[in-house]
Amino acid sequence: VIEQPVKSKRPKEPGENKIKPVNKKVKPKTPKMKERESADSSLKSQSILTQVMDKGHFQKLAATLSLSAGQSLELRCKGSNVTWNYPSYLDTFKDSRLSIKQLDKSSQLILANSTAADTGEYSCWLQLCNGNKCRKDETKTGSTYIFFTDKEELFVPTPGYFEIVYLNPDKPAVIPCRVTTPSAKVTLHREFPAEEIETDGTDIVYDAKKGFIFQHPTSNHKGIVYCKAESQGAPQISIRYHLLYVEVPKGPPSATIAASSSRAALSDRVHVVCTVLGEPDVDVNFRWQYPGQEYERPVIIQNFWRLINRGIGHTTRISKSVLLVEDFEAIDAGNYVCIAQNLQGQTTVATKVELK
Repeated sequence: VIEQPVKSKRPKEPGENKIKPVNKKVKPKTPKMKERESADSSLKSQSILTQVMDKGHFQKLAATLSLSAGQSLELRCKGSNVTWNYPSYLDTFKDSRLSIKQLDKSSQLILANSTAADTGEYSCWLQLCNGNKCRKDETKTGSTYIFFTDKEELFVPTPGYFEIVYLNPDKPAVIPCRVTTPSAKVTLHREFPAEEIETDGTDIVYDAKKGFIFQHPTSNHKGIVYCKAESQGAPQISIRYHLLYVEVPKGPPSATIAASSSRAALSDRVHVVCTVLGEPDVDVNFRWQYPGQEYERPVIIQNFWRLINRGIGHTTRISKSVLLVEDFEAIDAGNYVCIAQNLQGQTTVATKVELK
């Protein structure tokens, strides 16, 4: 809606200039400045990130870049307090091929002997700091997505051979079969019954940087799928993806609490369990309040979770926190309170343990 009037005005200006040649120097001035300003503002966020070429030449980066696997990469980000973002597995494996160094007026990122697995987004931004508090300077950022092409590895390699993708009815789901060659033709296939899944460009779309995106997942999409890529040679198959349909109401955790006994004798071993059922990919944090807390009574707290199948392809995450009192004393009698929290809010539940 905002762009339409701008588009309708621009074609008129050349015509107006012909009719009124006197205003030729004045009329185009405003739109040209606007265009220049918008171009500058779009370049502003990109201008701090450059690629170092041969002989020390610097090149501004476009939104995407294709390099051959095996090449080394050097990026520079202007500024004295720079933060980088790059494919997370390089951190996971503490890859020695990656090095970051802060220079006088810029930060340097070097990636040696690149591989297909290095394909992904590389970005940087300046940090604005006031004392110990720092925030991202939104006006000074740079980002590019780099494809490290490898004809032997059309799909970006993954650590495993099988991956779970959760289908949530109220948000898009991504099957992350990304490619190293942006021009590769990629199709999606169901393993059983064996068939190609049609990509209509609306409900199911393909993005070379992300994979196949299910805009509105349903239980009909569940099952095992894989991707197939073709690019000037034999087709290649991705890893398998197990699509699990989830249907857990959004909201604060649904928590319950139970003690091993409501009455305990001196020296008894007592444990209190706080349980939450929720979405498979939503973390739950637990906090406890208990009678001996202010006296620093020793307790053991253990947190864990697992996935359970509720049938018909529905999966739920069960999260538990267990508080253990190994040697019950009079001071331990009273209310045990569990506070379970997720991104949607928190739930408090309590139970009482009395002294026999």
